Amino acid sequence: MLPSRIPLIGGLMNEMERLEYIAKMAENLPTLRTKLNMTQEELANLIGVSRSTVILFEKGQRSMTWNTFLSLILIFSKNSDTNKLMKALDIYTDELEEILGGNQ
Repeated sequence: MLPSRIPLIGGLMNEMERLEYIAKMAENLPTLRTKLNMTQEELANLIGVSRSTVILFEKGQRSMTWNTFLSLILIFSKNSDTNKLMKALDIYTDELEEILGGNQ
């Protein structure tokens, strides 16, 4: 059985919180991706999954891993428009940014 709070770079986050962040990312992934004029194939190559996996994420038919979520945060936080959008959508909150050690 997993501990209720899982250590994460610089802090702790419980599994439910992680799942909420992942769900928000999946729901808004098409918007974030298109904001960067990125195809599903291009995004898939960046995060190390297949295009069909990105499609399933976007349709809500497959759950992404925490590592995939973190990869997406890294990609989208580097662009000021998608960074602001993630914050407005509560995908990349101040709390999460602090836990992850800021926007490096």
